[in-house]
Amino acid sequence: MQKKIRKSQFEILTLLEKEAGIVTKNHYRSKWLAVGMAAFGIPMGAAFGAALGNMSYLSIGMLFGIAIGINVGRKKDKDAAAQNKVLDFEI
Repeated sequence: MQKKIRKSQFEILTLLEKEAGIVTKNHYRSKWLAVGMAAFGIPMGAAFGAALGNMSYLSIGMLFGIAIGINVGRKKDKDAAAQNKVLDFEI
């Protein structure tokens, strides 16, 4: 039963985001954290590791990617709040 409730909540929130641009608190921060880590962090870390000959530098690149993603997401959350399109809860 709880799985159905979570699925319904997710579907409603997805519909609100697509149709009206309404999101939950810290929605973009969470979303862009993953994007930053995947799009910036892993390639940057692989480049550091390849250049320095040690793949343990992959974690440094991931940290940079997370930082970039959080900052982009925080800005988008701030813009959504300025437009009064943020629900006052977090999932």
